[in-house]
Amino acid sequence: MMIKILQTKSGVTKFQVLIEIAAHQPNVRQKEIAAKIGITPQAVSEYIKELVNDGLIVTEGRVRYRITKEGVEWVLENAAEMKQYARFVMEDIISHVSTWTAITKEELKEGQQVYLKMKNGLLYVSSTEKTGASGTVISDAAEGEDVGVTTLKGLIDLENATITICKVPRVERGGSRKVDLDRLKALSASKPYIAAIGVESLIALRKIGISPNVMFGTNESVIEAAYHGLSSLVVSVDEQVSALLSRLETENLEYELVDLTVE
Repeated sequence: MMIKILQTKSGVTKFQVLIEIAAHQPNVRQKEIAAKIGITPQAVSEYIKELVNDGLIVTEGRVRYRITKEGVEWVLENAAEMKQYARFVMEDIISHVSTWTAITKEELKEGQQVYLKMKNGLLYVSSTEKTGASGTVISDAAEGEDVGVTTLKGLIDLENATITICKVPRVERGGSRKVDLDRLKALSASKPYIAAIGVESLIALRKIGISPNVMFGTNESVIEAAYHGLSSLVVSVDEQVSALLSRLETENLEYELVDLTVE
């Protein structure tokens, strides 16, 4: 996942200025914003002009500004991406700051420089497939083995995870016999992580030849997968869908809901 506003200092500052405007609207004191985020009032003025031109804020007269609907959406989108990346950093990087564990894509030798890439929720290293993150392996390793990587540099590009929730009826309303199996099969084709909530969901998946990766603790498992850039398909009995949606919204994760019930 590439966090666009983190790619340049101006992107981060623009985000900070917009947050300060949203927090203190409509009366915006540019000197106070400048002092808080460590830039000049003149720079704040330029960022405000840019935000107005981008349609993220509107002016209501001298030193009076309000954030627009588009501005709110821009803040939420970037905040959610930063939260996702921060969680990945805290749980998978800081906790193993000296050595990361990765899977080798070819035979490697101790001390060899490698490049890191996240794929399907797992970290891989290669000496030839260049990415934005690099390091050094601490031991010899054959292809497909686990290996430690140190002296890390750069940022790991996480894939943008998508979550598709497929609602199926309870057994009293037909269960797996009332599921559009052709559509379920088509939806599952592009998702590497399959989850089931309810026996009805499990049987529907079995009917198309799929064994789910997880059936218990599904809500948290899907969230963890998303934070590792892993897209999911969740087949859920209808009465459990609302709890899952609420949990995903709490984490600011995007999803699509598909009703697979057939008459």
